Amino acid sequence: MAGLERTGLYDLHLELGAKMVPFAGYEMPVQYPMGVLKEHLHTRAAAGLFDVSHMGQILLTAKSGRLEDAALALERLVPVDVLGLGEGRQRYAMFTNDAGGILDDLMVANRGDHLFLVVNAGCKHADLAHLKGGMPDCDVGMVEGRALLALQGPLAEAALARLVPDVVDMKFMDVAIRSWDTAELWISRSGYTGEDGFEISVPDRFAETFARRLLAMEEVAPIGLGARDSLRLEAGMCLYGHDIDEATTPVEANLTWAIQKARRKGGAREGGFPGAARILGELAGGPARRRVGLSPEGRAPMREGTEIYAAAEGGAVIGAVTSGGYGPSIEAPMAMAYLPAHLAEGDVVFGDVRGKRLPATVAPMPFQPTSYKR
Repeated sequence: MAGLERTGLYDLHLELGAKMVPFAGYEMPVQYPMGVLKEHLHTRAAAGLFDVSHMGQILLTAKSGRLEDAALALERLVPVDVLGLGEGRQRYAMFTNDAGGILDDLMVANRGDHLFLVVNAGCKHADLAHLKGGMPDCDVGMVEGRALLALQGPLAEAALARLVPDVVDMKFMDVAIRSWDTAELWISRSGYTGEDGFEISVPDRFAETFARRLLAMEEVAPIGLGARDSLRLEAGMCLYGHDIDEATTPVEANLTWAIQKARRKGGAREGGFPGAARILGELAGGPARRRVGLSPEGRAPMREGTEIYAAAEGGAVIGAVTSGGYGPSIEAPMAMAYLPAHLAEGDVVFGDVRGKRLPATVAPMPFQPTSYKR
């Protein structure tokens, strides 16, 4: 896998028996000897440890030194309320383009005198350039020398609390800086699996030791990209480049919950972000298509790219699956697709699976109930 980067935990992955694959420019573990199915179920039952060090960690500070100025500057690039984000809290956001499409989705945290962003691996260099170009009144820099781990599952709190006791006081979407063995840990309580959990940014020189300490605990197992994908799909989460991209708007993607009142029509800071006219127009009048959940009948999964039709025979393609597979927790296939907005939960459509049109029901998401600590 020439030309690919490696995270600081690469040697540990090999020691643990990981199967490595190319992902977003890195060699990443897709699974360990336990296998994708058992890794998925272990995360739902106990705690899974994921290496997400390939993602981009970005610090953003206003040149004035005022957090409010940094928040307002970032609001020029995202349709979310950054100014109203409380200290020690984070929220989901997305960069939009002039057509209202999504350049990337990200997490943004208020850390008192600056903002901390976590962006997707495949977009991080473009995101950094986008931020620098759009925020000349701010200092923007990629964080170097830090790994990023995600600890997810119902026993994640108990495991992490052995090393950092007061994480038990954190609630969903809280962020905090804590110390462990002289290392400064940047911790957030959130997760891409639908389970309670944490993301921990840790200095590279402590990362392997910290990971080993967690993995030595009976409830913690290493989890690869394969289970990460099935877990996030059960949770109804988007994967950038698949379920959202530059051709999908936040409204089409069913992410309107992430656009707070302050940025909507009539809000305190209405619009003012790229693609505002289209996005606010779709919020008011509805989009032509929308991301929905699908529950295929039978056992055959409908994979990404599966064409969707309104009828069992004849007619034109009305949409396509963007993510699909088998859900180990729900013991059934599941998929997400962009379909005409008039379709409602319970409506039946048909996916072309190997030349046969199979029925699927428009279903609510998440497929698996979430269990965040509110």
